[in-house]
Amino acid sequence: MTTLVRIGNSQGVRIPKAIIEQAQLENKELEFKIIDDGLLIHPIKNPREGWKKQFDKATELQELSAVDQEWLDTPLSSDEGWEW
Repeated sequence: MTTLVRIGNSQGVRIPKAIIEQAQLENKELEFKIIDDGLLIHPIKNPREGWKKQFDKATELQELSAVDQEWLDTPLSSDEGWEW
């Protein structure tokens, strides 16, 4: 059980370490959703999660040109510095 605590002009909730570990929330960005019975807190999913599988499925449905295939086969050395 926990209570709201004052943090500057806002209020916050202290979540016990055991709950953070059990819910796998450590070092993750969190999203809050208002639901009928209260507040739901869950980690924000990686926006790129599953994109490759979906992209591969979409490209299977159409024949790619040689230029497109060459571009798709080129490995990325790094995505550092990219803004998503």
